[in-house]
Amino acid sequence: MISPARTDFQDDNCILEPVEDFNVFDGFCCGDDDLDDFIVNDALPHKEKLLAVTYAFHLKRDGEISVPVAYVSLLNDSIRHLTTSRKKKKFPQAKRYNEFPAVKIGRLAVMEGLAKTGIGTNLVTVLKHIFTTANRTGCRFMTVDAYRNAIEFYEKNDFNFVQPKDKDGDSETVSMFFDLMRFAEAMKEE
Repeated sequence: MISPARTDFQDDNCILEPVEDFNVFDGFCCGDDDLDDFIVNDALPHKEKLLAVTYAFHLKRDGEISVPVAYVSLLNDSIRHLTTSRKKKKFPQAKRYNEFPAVKIGRLAVMEGLAKTGIGTNLVTVLKHIFTTANRTGCRFMTVDAYRNAIEFYEKNDFNFVQPKDKDGDSETVSMFFDLMRFAEAMKEE
């Protein structure tokens, strides 16, 4: 049997684990109707239909584990829109593809009252760590279709625009990406 431990992450400060019982989110509110509705009504059907896996993020303090303070829903993706000049900079000639493997952040929410405390950034850093050290398949990028009000958060976490012209557009969401190779290389330097 495959060990489920490869899907968990734990350090001295936090735990990230796949959600088995969505009742752990009873009372969870992040203040965004769409994100609150997703965890109550859509996360379990996404799991059952093999579309996305939702993870609970807990804090650890003084030997105690908190209720979930955040969640993230992940699914597979690919990046198809890298320009030729970007491809030349990032990949050797023999390794250029039309699509590049990615993990997509489908939803990410932090409990109301804890926003802007570093929990979201900590969660994204944990994801970067997981997908560069314990990933089961090749995964070069993290992607997200960021809500306009979350662009600053993703930029702070070193995400770039797939299409830079989209930054000032009027669509509800903007496609952004993070190159996991940058994180892997930074970990080697430490």
